[in-house]
Amino acid sequence: MGRRPLLSASEADAQPEPDQAAQHRPPAVGAAQHLGREEAWAWLWAWPARGLKGAGRSSCADSGQDSGGCCARYWGRGLRRRRGGLSPPRAAARSGLVMATEQRPFQLVVFGASGFTGQFVTEEVAREQMASEQSSRLPWAVAGRSKEKLQQVLEKAAQKLGRATLSSEVGIIICDISNPASLDEMAKKATLVLNCVGPYRFYGEPVVKACIENGTSCIDICGEPQFLELMHVKYHEKAAEKGVYIIGSSGFDSIPADLGVLYTRNQMNGTLTAVESFLTINSGPEGLCIHDGTWKSAIYGFGDKGSLRKLRSVSNLKPVPVIGSKLKRRWPVSYCRELNSYAIPFLGSDMSVVKRTQRYLHENLEDSPVQYAAYITVGGITSVIKLMFAGLFFLFFVKFSIGRQLLVKFPWLFSFGYFSKRGPTQKQMDESSFTMTFFGQGYSHGVSAEKNKPNIRICTQVKGPEAGYVATPIAMVQAAVTFLNDASDLPKGGGVFTPGAAFSRTKLIDRLNQHGIQFSVISSSEV
Repeated sequence: MGRRPLLSASEADAQPEPDQAAQHRPPAVGAAQHLGREEAWAWLWAWPARGLKGAGRSSCADSGQDSGGCCARYWGRGLRRRRGGLSPPRAAARSGLVMATEQRPFQLVVFGASGFTGQFVTEEVAREQMASEQSSRLPWAVAGRSKEKLQQVLEKAAQKLGRATLSSEVGIIICDISNPASLDEMAKKATLVLNCVGPYRFYGEPVVKACIENGTSCIDICGEPQFLELMHVKYHEKAAEKGVYIIGSSGFDSIPADLGVLYTRNQMNGTLTAVESFLTINSGPEGLCIHDGTWKSAIYGFGDKGSLRKLRSVSNLKPVPVIGSKLKRRWPVSYCRELNSYAIPFLGSDMSVVKRTQRYLHENLEDSPVQYAAYITVGGITSVIKLMFAGLFFLFFVKFSIGRQLLVKFPWLFSFGYFSKRGPTQKQMDESSFTMTFFGQGYSHGVSAEKNKPNIRICTQVKGPEAGYVATPIAMVQAAVTFLNDASDLPKGGGVFTPGAAFSRTKLIDRLNQHGIQFSVISSSEV
């Protein structure tokens, strides 16, 4: 079979069949190029969710293909929209950011703007620009394979936002993930690329490579632990040498979890040593629907579940020290009395991302590391039973080539209606929201963690609109705004970073609070 072009963001449904995928993936490094089992369970979290409050949903593992969608009515967002969103970076920035020049005319480029996620990221950038004063608006562009489709995205955003001149205000760059020269040309024209093309295990590395080689920073919304950790191993030093920033998982995966832990730490009057998070997805009468890109990532990833273990084994990192009492892991199915719901481990990227952030903060800033465990609520015992049967069903089919082909070809049938090529309706997105609750424990000032049990507890929450298709564009764009405006507060130099490592000293949490993703303290007490 001849090699066909790799997937463009303008072709959300044109992903390769699982057994053809090996022909289209970037050059492998060891066995760690593919996804692990984390993404393979994504669809299971959504399975019992239709009509149920508190049921789980996908972690948007493939990000660039399956997430997207934007709703103007959520969390009173219109009332909280601040002025002056995107503005030029500070002149005193230590990061070596490049201002827009004749050679590098765009501060921001949305790559994959006509994909399922990219179109809504584009809309969110346009909305943010409209909120800015005329003098502080930045030149930006959209990029992808098809000029016609990119223009259609801009026209749709213009109509939705009531800005007829939008198409003439935004540049268009034609490039293809299978054409490295075109990626180089895109990178040379931008200060920051927002990469919305996934699954990243197939299509992410060429963009990272092009950005680093051309001195351009990049933010993505990847939820794939293998890709995220592999990019750190392969490119951290190269990015640092170039003074550019590669910041992954800057969507729903995993900004709420990563920054939620940092927020909990900052709000505790003492030393935070351990946190458990519980994700709850709320849906309306029409239930949930997820774009089938996540479904495909789950199928592709499960076939190579050992690669992440191999990558970590090769990395041979020293264990991060455990401060205070060791956090006990819950059973595969446990009951959370505080939330009155059963819960299962959350097998998305949150655990990987949070642990990498804690390692970075401990090794580079000498912060006390925080232990972390992530769970997702699944409702009552009936949902638990359904989940078990759905898991067995999926595991059986994914073992065989013909089973994987059937799973990919008929997502709606085999996911019991929760995944489709069309994705969710606007009403489904309008009626959905997420709550991530954090239960933290630690020690008050003056109390030794070596010989005592934790004597302080704290509960915080991160709430937001529909997780995968509304919150993700908000998080990504606000990460970009923060990158461009708070450059002097980023880590010195460059490198490959998690959101928490990159933005721990910035105003990103404040910006998210102003745009509908709310961080709050529920309770705090001494034990």
